[in-house]
Amino acid sequence: MRAAVFSRPLRTALACAGLVVGMTGHAHAATCDDWSAYRAFVSRFVQQDGRVVDFSTPTQQTTSEGQSYGMFFALVANDRATFERLLRWTRANLSAGRFDGEDVKLPSWQWGKKPDGSYGVLDPNSAADSDLWIAYDLFEAGRLWHEPAYTKLAYALVTQIEKQEVADLRGLGPMLLPGPQGFRNGNTTRLNPSYLPLPLIRAMAAQSPNGPWARIADNAFKLIKTTAPLGFSPDWAAYRESSGDGQFIVDPQKGDVGSYDAIRVYLWAGLTAPADPLAKPWLAALHGMRDRIAQTGVPPEKVATTTGNATGEGPIGFWGALLPYFRAFRDTRAAGLAQTHLASLAAPAPAPGAGQSTQNQPVYYDEVLMLFGTGSADGRYRFDENGRLVPRWENTCQSANARS
Repeated sequence: MRAAVFSRPLRTALACAGLVVGMTGHAHAATCDDWSAYRAFVSRFVQQDGRVVDFSTPTQQTTSEGQSYGMFFALVANDRATFERLLRWTRANLSAGRFDGEDVKLPSWQWGKKPDGSYGVLDPNSAADSDLWIAYDLFEAGRLWHEPAYTKLAYALVTQIEKQEVADLRGLGPMLLPGPQGFRNGNTTRLNPSYLPLPLIRAMAAQSPNGPWARIADNAFKLIKTTAPLGFSPDWAAYRESSGDGQFIVDPQKGDVGSYDAIRVYLWAGLTAPADPLAKPWLAALHGMRDRIAQTGVPPEKVATTTGNATGEGPIGFWGALLPYFRAFRDTRAAGLAQTHLASLAAPAPAPGAGQSTQNQPVYYDEVLMLFGTGSADGRYRFDENGRLVPRWENTCQSANARS
């Protein structure tokens, strides 16, 4: 599902991202309502109607993922107006208007330019990770902004996720499927490790205590640990059921490659609260990326997770995703390396005619990963052990601003 086209320079993408100065240093001071990198993201990728556009794709696509991440960043930025715009566009275009507390249609995952030139839904299947993120955004927006309508919608959405996107796998138990359709073939079920951020699963367990989420958290850890024998997560994996039992296997379609999807597995591990009982073992299961960068100085673009063979150099967004991961390991050297790469984006652009491509436009996925990573490192947000969002503005802004 992920675009694999990235722009290396992105010279000004995070010029004012406010990177931390070190593992023990304090984040630079910032006003409670000013997040320059977020404002740049909104200006580049969010249309006035609330549509997040990935311009790097031929279809100028919008994904439910993009909408869900945009809503999260708006919440971290205390930007309720943009949150509402994103929600309205999602309701009208990805859920055909059926997205309220009384009637929820899971959002279609892909929308964009059709072969006939018109715009609309390109793939009606939903994406479970995006649905999970939207439910999380709504729960937390309801709590932080004191808006019961968001909470009501979140409960309606999580109910549909449990009904349509959770399967009980023999020998394992409940697991979040990548989507309602197309991921179960006979006794084999395809899974995506990056669709399972532990803080969000904890939050769902707190909001829906009678649901499957506590068991999903345990099973997600089994997936992460088992499918990363050398400490590298694959983009995709699978679970094969047998009589009374089952086992995780290499994905029959994508193989053992870990790349653009899997980079988020390290990001989510780095963002998990240290007090979560699964935080340390989860992180330890993913040691491979840290070990490899200590040897080579760069994150590989692709890794064969069963052999450790690596190819290419990951784009700048990978450094953003890995910054919280390094900090969770308390790896000062690697975190500093990531910060150096990210800070290089603030360097002045070369003069015209210096041999640089004119196509160096910011790329959606790069910027998303960098916003997650640098926003966390800058202290703009964190997750607690129950998955609740702790935004910096909650303590630094006046309550009147939080409701504006």
